[in-house]
Amino acid sequence: MWKLLQIELLKIFRRPRTYIAFAAVAAIVVLFQVGMLYDGKSYLDLILNNIDSFEFSDEFKTRLLNGYFVCFAILGILLIQMPLLVALIAGDAIAGEANMGTLRLALVRPVSRTQYMLVKFLACCIYTLVLLIWLALLALFGSLLIFGGNQMVIFRAGGIEQIESFDILWRYFAAFGFASIALITVAALSFLLSVFADNSVGPIVASMSIVIVLTILSEMNIPIYDRTIKPYLFTTHMVAWKGFFYVQSSPEGVTINGSIANLPAIMKSLGILVLYIAGFVTAAIWIFKKKDILS
Repeated sequence: MWKLLQIELLKIFRRPRTYIAFAAVAAIVVLFQVGMLYDGKSYLDLILNNIDSFEFSDEFKTRLLNGYFVCFAILGILLIQMPLLVALIAGDAIAGEANMGTLRLALVRPVSRTQYMLVKFLACCIYTLVLLIWLALLALFGSLLIFGGNQMVIFRAGGIEQIESFDILWRYFAAFGFASIALITVAALSFLLSVFADNSVGPIVASMSIVIVLTILSEMNIPIYDRTIKPYLFTTHMVAWKGFFYVQSSPEGVTINGSIANLPAIMKSLGILVLYIAGFVTAAIWIFKKKDILS
């Protein structure tokens, strides 16, 4: 199994298109950081103008524009786009082998189809984690290096919340951990669709079409969808990483360090995503075991 996993990882990381995702993440992060470095105050003014109940001093804006704030803004942009980058690899897992005519040869190895599929999916998961680590290095640690660290301000519908600098880093680790599960859910969907195709283009396009449609449904504020569809869509729960930055407050309005406002909701979202992963992968294995491999 370990040897087979090494082979699959070698297949993934020796393909030039694998590094398109890493280059795209780096480009977006660097462009955003450069923009914030040279014109970050204008970006802040655009955000703060929507909050009429408060007046913000220039000193506050200077403290607000730090590495933690920049990273949060980057994650809000990139974690919506990264499913496409994950689907590029996961959608190619089985369909790519079928397209090259090497699928039957791969199954000649002394492993069961179930083992083969699990190794394939595990390789996709490792790729996803490596991509997220790359994002964390650039977006979090890169932004801290450029902008420094300070207190972090989170804007919510009910106002603003301030998190002390010593209470921030662990929240990012938790958020990246949750984001890995969210992206692996998309990988599992693409992996499932890959079983049906003999060309990787189909599963990749289908995965992104599904994610886009479900994301739009998740964002619609229409009561009938809120009650019926949205609670069951995995895209609804993929953004729950933000909950790690929503803190509880005392009756006097003082932020409680180390707290999370609605941890049960985050854990529920996490559980739903894990169930989706298990369902997609189980279905992929079941279908693949019954599939007649002709190439």
